[in-house]
Amino acid sequence: MRTGIQEELELYMSKSVAQASNREIYEALLLFVQKLAAGKERAAGKKKLYYISAEFLIGKLLSNNMINLGIYDEVKEMLFQNGKDICQIEEVEPEPSLGNGGLGRLAACFLDSIATLGLPGDGIGLNYHLGLFKQEFKDHLQKELPNPWIEKQSWLTKTDVVYPVSFRGLKVNARMYDIAVTGYHDQTNKLHLFDIDSVDEGIVEDGIHFDKEDIAKNLTLFLYPDDSDEKGRLLRIYQQYFMVSSAAQMILDECVQKGSTLYDLPDYAVIQINDTHPTMVIPELIRLLVERGLDIDEAIDVVSRTCAYTNHTILAEALEKWPIGYLKKVVPQLVPIIEILDDKVRRRFSDESTAIIDRNDTVHMAHIDIHYGFSVNGVAALHTDILKQSELNHFYKIYPDKFNNKTNGITFRRWLLHCNPRLTALLDETIKDEYKEDASKLVKLLEYKDDETVLKRLLEIKKENKKDLAAYLKETQAIEIDADTIFDIQVKRLHEYKRQQLNALYIIDKYLEIKEGILPKTPITAIFGAKAAPAYVIAKDIIHLILCLQEIINNDPEVSPYLKVVMVENYNVTKAEKLIPACDISEQISLASKEASGTGNMKFMLNGAVTLGTEDGANVEIHELVGDDNIFVFGASSDEVIEHYKKADYSAKDYYKKNPKIKAAVDFITEKQMMKIGCKESLERLQKELIGKDWFMTFLDFDAYKKAKDKALAAYTDQKEWAKKMLVNIAEAGYFSSDRTIEQYNRDIWKLTRS
Repeated sequence: MRTGIQEELELYMSKSVAQASNREIYEALLLFVQKLAAGKERAAGKKKLYYISAEFLIGKLLSNNMINLGIYDEVKEMLFQNGKDICQIEEVEPEPSLGNGGLGRLAACFLDSIATLGLPGDGIGLNYHLGLFKQEFKDHLQKELPNPWIEKQSWLTKTDVVYPVSFRGLKVNARMYDIAVTGYHDQTNKLHLFDIDSVDEGIVEDGIHFDKEDIAKNLTLFLYPDDSDEKGRLLRIYQQYFMVSSAAQMILDECVQKGSTLYDLPDYAVIQINDTHPTMVIPELIRLLVERGLDIDEAIDVVSRTCAYTNHTILAEALEKWPIGYLKKVVPQLVPIIEILDDKVRRRFSDESTAIIDRNDTVHMAHIDIHYGFSVNGVAALHTDILKQSELNHFYKIYPDKFNNKTNGITFRRWLLHCNPRLTALLDETIKDEYKEDASKLVKLLEYKDDETVLKRLLEIKKENKKDLAAYLKETQAIEIDADTIFDIQVKRLHEYKRQQLNALYIIDKYLEIKEGILPKTPITAIFGAKAAPAYVIAKDIIHLILCLQEIINNDPEVSPYLKVVMVENYNVTKAEKLIPACDISEQISLASKEASGTGNMKFMLNGAVTLGTEDGANVEIHELVGDDNIFVFGASSDEVIEHYKKADYSAKDYYKKNPKIKAAVDFITEKQMMKIGCKESLERLQKELIGKDWFMTFLDFDAYKKAKDKALAAYTDQKEWAKKMLVNIAEAGYFSSDRTIEQYNRDIWKLTRS
């Protein structure tokens, strides 16, 4: 019997579903879903949230939207009845190139939960045409290529909304594009993405290289353009100002249309600044309010009660600082306002470290956010404590009431319902489906901790997911892995503080042990996925090391039955959705104090992986929830690490000389077999960096990591007990729902009224 959905799709396509191609069905479903989503838009109340972020890693949208709209199962069955596979339809969709790592994925999760909870709130960002980059591996090296995603039929809706944006010597028009953000069984909000009509993808040549000075053609080409030179750094300022100027004009227009006098702007708008990239919205709003009749002090007061700031890291590279000379070259109209803001700070506080413009004429963007926003939040309990007690202590003493914690969360509907239907079905059978709207209900699964049937099902589900991943890797990368091995997975942005190099050194150590005849009881498949920023040389060297190890280990007949290495090419949301349900051991091994939160750790936990991690970020809260028996924790504490930095007493060379295991693993990096297939310059540079610097203390935790990992591998051999660990992790994952996080943001910061 033909359903209403089928009839509507066939009207779009002018043919039957059975006769249509996968692309035709995808494009018809896209139009149908957009129509349904538009029907759930509601007029915003008086006060609205504007969530500004440089990236939104939204992933493919078709299935996620159908789940949220409540039609996924019906569409899946209808397609099946017509001889079509929904998984093949999903493969047609390109993944939007609008984000990179945890920051962007978090922003996407938050938009989903804001809509799900019926809150009036939209996202604001840029419409990157080519994203970060598409990663390809060639000669065991990362190669960067453009990653286009915008098609004729797209989730993007072009609007007639256009705003003028002025730079020094250049004026452009910002056009707004919208993507519908569907909530689970609730309303539809918007992600507003600004672009310019003159952008030209044709100027890109030789990988991702392009003329960085041709702003009218390059402004929205790439996310995080290479900033290793002045032209690249200036381009980042162009991008950031373009984003916030467009946003500020849109926000003021919307608020005036709803009746705001602008003096009462905080009653109509709350702006969440996601990391420091959107910081210029503060001086830009002040500038625009002065243009519209407020005096400077009134404008500063209004903006200070409208903007809130989320700090995502203590890493200096992410606490942006711009030479004031750069701002004068790009946005001279903001400089007098920033100087006034700095002067006001200096008149109030004698502590030079709290100034906005330092002695070197460098503007500290985070300082603007802290002084001229009403809220500063960290993203995990440990992270917020470090901000208050250490990194931002000088500000915390001034503004103790501004600081608060909002532990990150994930949209468990995407990371469970969509990517792990087998586990979803088991949960529906055991604890029913209340957890889909209230993740805290997952804790009911604990009632089945000793139910052998449920434990057996959990193991069977994991095995099937592992088989799916093995088939996918064979098809896409011609790599064969065995689903009967332990899947030990570390997938995340490549950065030294996340310490993929620690995992790699362990793999070398394990390889050398196997060569000596010390064989693991259960074979291990070590899986990595990561992109390194194009200008981050050492990060690219770590990828090179892993790819060389993959070549050597997987082709060694003595070792490959016991150990294999896989580096997943072009890691993104789509691939994460295949990797996460198949994971046994979740690698969360950042140097304690450096990972603000992490959200991959939450996704793995939700899907029954057991965490191997340091007491860092949200790992601390995972540990508290699951208890000592259901996580493998190792390494120096955040206090110990901070003390090492303070005293500058960590010497990598001493560890290298005194620890034979470390020395053997590090020496292997430039062994003959590595040099034969690898790049001499890259391998030698990485080895030198580890021995001579090792800024993120890889060697400090090596022995503890090896001990904890070997303990985890041994624990896996008792499958019944391992299944109990899986169950506890799934049951306790409900706390990390982004719905809970957004409820807390709204209660403590935004104070929005539900639509």
